[in-house]
Amino acid sequence: MTDRTKIRNVAIIAHVDHGKTTIVDALLKQSKLFRDNQAEMGQNCIMDSNQLERERGITIMAKNASIHWGGYKINIIDTPGHADFSGEVERTLGMADGAVLIIDAQEGPMPQTRFVLKQAFKLGLSLIVVINKVDKQNARVEVTERKTADLVLEFATEELQLSFPVLYGIGREGKVYREWPADTTKGDIIPLIETIIEKIPAPEGREDEKFLMQVQSLMFDTHLGKMGLGKILHGRVKRGDRLVKISGDKKIAFGVERILVIDGIGRCEVDEAMCGEIVALAGTEAEIGVTISADEAIAAMPDIKIGEPTLHMVVGPNTSPFTGKDGEFTTSRQLENRLERELETNIGLKLSKLDGGKFRMSGRGELHLAVLLETLRREGYEMEVGKPEVIIKDLDGVKCEPVEEVTIVVPEEQVGTVTQELGRRQANLIAMNPREGSEVEFVYRMPTRAILGLRSLLLTATKGMVLFASQFEGFEPMGEPLTRTRRGVIISGENGEALSYGLEAAQQRGVTLVNPGIPVYEGMIVGINSKDEDITMNVTKGKKLTNMRAAAADQTTRITPAQDMSLEQGLDFLEQDELLEVTPKNLRLRKRFLTDLDRRRLRRQG
Repeated sequence: MTDRTKIRNVAIIAHVDHGKTTIVDALLKQSKLFRDNQAEMGQNCIMDSNQLERERGITIMAKNASIHWGGYKINIIDTPGHADFSGEVERTLGMADGAVLIIDAQEGPMPQTRFVLKQAFKLGLSLIVVINKVDKQNARVEVTERKTADLVLEFATEELQLSFPVLYGIGREGKVYREWPADTTKGDIIPLIETIIEKIPAPEGREDEKFLMQVQSLMFDTHLGKMGLGKILHGRVKRGDRLVKISGDKKIAFGVERILVIDGIGRCEVDEAMCGEIVALAGTEAEIGVTISADEAIAAMPDIKIGEPTLHMVVGPNTSPFTGKDGEFTTSRQLENRLERELETNIGLKLSKLDGGKFRMSGRGELHLAVLLETLRREGYEMEVGKPEVIIKDLDGVKCEPVEEVTIVVPEEQVGTVTQELGRRQANLIAMNPREGSEVEFVYRMPTRAILGLRSLLLTATKGMVLFASQFEGFEPMGEPLTRTRRGVIISGENGEALSYGLEAAQQRGVTLVNPGIPVYEGMIVGINSKDEDITMNVTKGKKLTNMRAAAADQTTRITPAQDMSLEQGLDFLEQDELLEVTPKNLRLRKRFLTDLDRRRLRRQG
């Protein structure tokens, strides 16, 4: 059992790709958490154990680890950096007593930096700033330091928060310096560890009071089930103690069967833990936000408040002719059970049941929902998804929509691309600032519905040279309808296998989305028309064979490889009368009504 005064609970917060994961890796490795011959010493992204996190290079779920240094135990809370997963940030910051804010020396503070810093200061956390990537060619260390100080001044809630140490880091090399380094060939992560011990306060709490904690996260164990994870606010707990779980007016008594504390990147069982420690308790089914106490008379602590969803989409079991070919779980009941399990931990997600075995999923943004769909398909689920739509609220009799602040950084030669596209989407330009290295920073304010698909489009248009970030600002009265930005589609008119001859004909009308040999069905979208209307074509058509000789040039069918779409791009592409078929092996775009006759009837009714 660690003495409360020797505990440091610190959250690591940063914008996407500012080097948070590499700093955490260095903390774990250089604190001698692993032996020199352990596999983790040769790994990157040690705490991003989820396969999706490793592929995308982002942190999706908040995680905990601990290191020991000089008799102190440092509990590290690694939080997501993307705004769509800010629900994870909002609840897990409640377990911390201080925060390490990591900022890219070239990019400076970004929208998500503002969000997490504001949340940290609301909770009264102490701050350490690490200006990372100071070895970048276009690093603007002094400018970044000045902008960070302005940000702290804007959000600080206490005078003490205005005084914070600034360190300088090269995260990929595992180096942090207290002063601006003249020589970067030497260095290590130790200055950051020492600063955490010096500047982050020990957790508050009275050991002689009755046990009290609030569940901030959940932990699962094959044998112990679902356990509540949180920081002990007061008192201590022993195995076998009788406690009470409080949720609103409901109180349930239980006995503590096991106590687990953070140990390295895993957990270890202890007989007793005292205030300040982060623990998981086994003995009852816990939910996020519930209060656990030894005092039955105590009232429940205030609920954990998180930002509300801004986007929703309808998801249901796959109804295409190919249903059941790829997935293991295909029924509405199986999908419902899985989504209800997701609600237990993904508190930024909302779910409502619709007719026909379908569900409306509401989340914090496009990436939030896309990551969930990708997770489900990898687990063997088949489903169909409708067009993502923003959540419209009625405020004082006025229809209001979510609005976001969007920050875009591009090279000067791409300025025209940005201004043209954002102009089409009714975006209001707030600021346009030149940056070092021939870059321009734009700050726009625009409705969330206009942002759908924007990031993918700009990445393609600028050949990956764009930095894009957005932050939810609130709800405002509905703006004017947006002009359609997409062309019509090429629809398969037959069931069968796509053939080169049929695809060659389709490519004379637009861009195809399937390659030869791919099975297609009637109503499946197989291409993008070069004009605005939808057209139906037979891509399963083969060339008729005759006994007449032809020139070699006439015998050769030349087709361009199909345009490939990711899951997010598929969601962005959809119109109201279309669906995205999501299976473990395939992503298929299709019309909601598969036959041409049904689509004609729909148009007449509309």
